[in-house]
Amino acid sequence: MTFIRRSPLQAAVGALLALGLAVSMVVATNAGKRVAFTGCGYGYSAETGYGYQAGYGPPGCGATTKLGYRLVASDGGVFDYDATFHGSAGGIKLNRPVVGMENDPGYWLVASDGGIFSYNTQFHGSAGSIKLNSPIVGIMSDPGGKGYWLCAADGGVFSYDENFHGSEGGVKLNQPIVGCAAGADGNGYYLFAADGGVFAHNEPFFGSAGGSKLNKPVVGGAVAVGGGGYYLVASDGGIFNYGPNTSFQGSAGGITLNQPVVGMDVDPDGTGYWLFAKDGGVFSYAAAFHGSAGGIKLNAPVVGGKHAND
Repeated sequence: MTFIRRSPLQAAVGALLALGLAVSMVVATNAGKRVAFTGCGYGYSAETGYGYQAGYGPPGCGATTKLGYRLVASDGGVFDYDATFHGSAGGIKLNRPVVGMENDPGYWLVASDGGIFSYNTQFHGSAGSIKLNSPIVGIMSDPGGKGYWLCAADGGVFSYDENFHGSEGGVKLNQPIVGCAAGADGNGYYLFAADGGVFAHNEPFFGSAGGSKLNKPVVGGAVAVGGGGYYLVASDGGIFNYGPNTSFQGSAGGITLNQPVVGMDVDPDGTGYWLFAKDGGVFSYAAAFHGSAGGIKLNAPVVGGKHAND
C-alpha cells in the first residue's frame, strides 16, 4: 500500500468518511491553492505535497483536482504546468524537429519525419522509417486510449492501433494541412488546413473558414468537449468556432503578440480554451491559467500544447 501524508483536517475528514458520512467542501492550502474534497479523500497540491489515494473512502466517492497543460518545443522539450512531467526529448539529437504532442495519460511527441517519442504511455509504432511525401504536422489519439493517428501536410493519415477512416492524401489541397484532432468518441477525426478548411472523416462536419478571407493563416484546431463542434485558431490568435457545442469565449486577434500563436486546446472541464504561442506564452479564455514559458529564454520555439490527463 502507498501511504500519503495527511493533515489533521484530512485525517478528520477520513474519520467521517469511515463512518459513511458524505463530505463535500473546499479547503485553502497554505500555498493559496484550493483543493477539492468530494467525499473520497483529498486533492493534490504540488506546493503542499498532499496527494490523493484512489479508493480511499466509501465506494463511489472520488476526489479530483483541476489539471493544467503541457507545452512542447521543436527540440522535444516539454514544459508542464499543473501536470506531471514524464520526460522529454530535449537532450536528444533529433533527426527532425518535434511538431506536436498528444496525451494519454502520459504523452507522445511526434517529429516531422513521423518519429514518435512515448513517455509513460505505450508506443504503437511510427512513420520514422518511411519515406514521406509530406512532413507530419500533428498527432491525435482515440480518447479511449487505444492508439493514435499521424497527419501530414498533404492530408495523409497514418494509423497505429486505430482504424483508418480516410485521408486527403490524394486530393489537391488549396492550402496544406496544419493540424488534426480526433472526434470525441474516437470513431473519426478532423484535418485542419491553413486556409481554414476542415476535412471530416467519419465525424460530422459543422463548417469551416475555407471560403473566408483570413487576416492570418490557421495553425491548428481542437474538438469541443463531448463533441458537437470544433475550434480553429489562426497565428494572430483569432478564433473560429463551429458547432452547437462550441462557445466563443474570446480571442487574441486584436492583441499585438510578441510571437505568433502556434496551437490551441480546449479545457476538458468546461467551455473554455487555451492558445499557445511560439515563445511559450499562454492565453486563457474561460479556462484556468496555470502558467507559461513566456518569460523564459527557450532553446527552441514552442510548437504546441495539450491539456493534461495526469
